[in-house]
Amino acid sequence: MSRLIVVSNRVPAPEPGTPPAGGLAVALSGAMKERGGIWFGWSGRTLPAGQDEPEAPELVESDGVTYGLLDLGERDLDDYYAGFSNRMLWPLFHYRMDLTEFTRVNLGGYYRVNRLFAKQLLPLIQPDDIIWVHDYHLIPLAAELRAAGLQNRIGFFLHIPFPPHDIFTVLPNHADIVRRLAAYDVVGFQTPPDVENFETYVRREGVGRRLPDGRFLVYGRAITVDDFPVGIETQVFATTAASANRHALVRRMRESLEGRKLLIGVDRLDYSKGIAQRIQAYETFLTLDEMWRGRCTYLQVTPKSRGEVPEYVAMEREVAELAGRVNGAHAELDWTPIRYVNRTVSRNTLAGLYRMAHVGLVTPLRDGMNLVAKEYVAAQDPEDPGVLLLSRFAGAACELEGALLTNPYDVDGTAGAIVRALEMPLDERQDRWRRMFERIRDRDVAWWRNNFLEALERPAPEATRPGKIAVVR
Repeated sequence: MSRLIVVSNRVPAPEPGTPPAGGLAVALSGAMKERGGIWFGWSGRTLPAGQDEPEAPELVESDGVTYGLLDLGERDLDDYYAGFSNRMLWPLFHYRMDLTEFTRVNLGGYYRVNRLFAKQLLPLIQPDDIIWVHDYHLIPLAAELRAAGLQNRIGFFLHIPFPPHDIFTVLPNHADIVRRLAAYDVVGFQTPPDVENFETYVRREGVGRRLPDGRFLVYGRAITVDDFPVGIETQVFATTAASANRHALVRRMRESLEGRKLLIGVDRLDYSKGIAQRIQAYETFLTLDEMWRGRCTYLQVTPKSRGEVPEYVAMEREVAELAGRVNGAHAELDWTPIRYVNRTVSRNTLAGLYRMAHVGLVTPLRDGMNLVAKEYVAAQDPEDPGVLLLSRFAGAACELEGALLTNPYDVDGTAGAIVRALEMPLDERQDRWRRMFERIRDRDVAWWRNNFLEALERPAPEATRPGKIAVVR
């Protein structure tokens, strides 16, 4: 069995005796322990002042996995991470053209860091290793490795949406990004619409087509392009939620509700999550349906993120002000309409909060998948499940047909959907939940991982095996 080399922007630094943190770490840790391999990426540390490039990655062994930890300079982080990745690609791929900021300096940093990753990774690769690269930060990596002569099988998975042609072509270097995607053997997206967007792009730009065998010919290379929707550890999360009443914080939360119904939203602080629109919809719900005042509580858990990006700082202020306004207008002495928590809550505690929540509010303006939706479903009591209120613009909407779909831009419509969710009869709730649970049970994180790796390990026909390709600088 070939070793697996995983490459991601950030490496989950190993802590002996501590389970892996983060969805990607949970998804891949088992496969890496079974196969052996390397997890390679940024360490989270910065280089000393005056040092432009690390001499070599730090290699740390833990539970059969080697972690390759690469330090980056402040300039690289500014240009590659905070700059091109998160002020150009992230907003554009989430359909927010108004928030994109393109500079040649940031683009140069993006390519420069990908070249650095390739240079530092190459000495660690063995001839039969398979390489799995993750997310938008590292799209150019395979092309850099191919330019150095690497012929190993290399796969790429995009965790965020792939936008339609008319949005994607706002990116000044869109053609080069797709050319570099073509250096992979397998390109994975979250949903069928993402694959359709990619196919439309290559057809309209005249750079590729779908082959009779289902693969795509893009810039002269035959590659596999398909959807591989990310899952969760469904049974593990369900078991955790069922036993969560043992946690003191979960018990205190239940007692503090005093019989009121709980609505819950859990999102990283990001403009793609639709948190402001959700709070406005909840305020409209309270205004138009007075019978629910004092009978329900909305808990919004929103850890901070990307504090170095000005848009996120402004959003943090906007959301806090909105929550304060709603509470100021509607609160009573013994009832606070919104409980806004601006910090991380442990996974076990979240499982218990999901289970007691009558409505799960997952209403992003655009999302690649959104695993909170799947966690909420997994956490429910089969005898008395809650209702998932889900944005039709989340990738999860392609899978969770039992969810109550809503348009987060339609504040009044979302307010009405909240009423419907709170008043939904038990038999309908059970039917909707059962269909969703069966889906996420059968297509869990192991299913996702194994499907992608099976596609990646499938031998390429002789005529399409990669050779050394040119990289446009």
